[in-house]
Amino acid sequence: MSNPLKKTMVYLGLADEEEVVPEAEVAPLTSRKTQPEKTAPVTPIHRPAVVRQPAPSAVSEIVTVHPKQYRDAQTIAESFREGVPVIINLSQMSDADARRLIDFASGLSLGLYGRIERVTSKVFLLSPENIAVSGDGALAHADAEPAFAQQ
Repeated sequence: MSNPLKKTMVYLGLADEEEVVPEAEVAPLTSRKTQPEKTAPVTPIHRPAVVRQPAPSAVSEIVTVHPKQYRDAQTIAESFREGVPVIINLSQMSDADARRLIDFASGLSLGLYGRIERVTSKVFLLSPENIAVSGDGALAHADAEPAFAQQ
């Protein structure tokens, strides 16, 4: 047992001394008898396609949320997952929590194939993929000062 790797494996308990065969006793790979390996049957996993909400014929509801803390994001997520557009008014939140909430809402809209748009500096619209928002978008780009500028 002159191989330091084998000695270390025995010391750590990863191999037994009986399993470690001196290199001189090991036959070359070409002269070994190959035995068929016994394998268990493998069942492939079929992942379902992305399950999306069926498109309703018309918007019957729009939810407006005035979050005060970051934990109010759950209300936003539950409504948006059901395919309901959500208006988020961040005027009652601190800038740090508002940034976190917008990051969360951006990920939510990306994950559910929706869109997020800025309406004013502190108001955002989350719209599901089956809802078309019309307008020129000038209001979203008209704000000369970013809402959450780095200080």
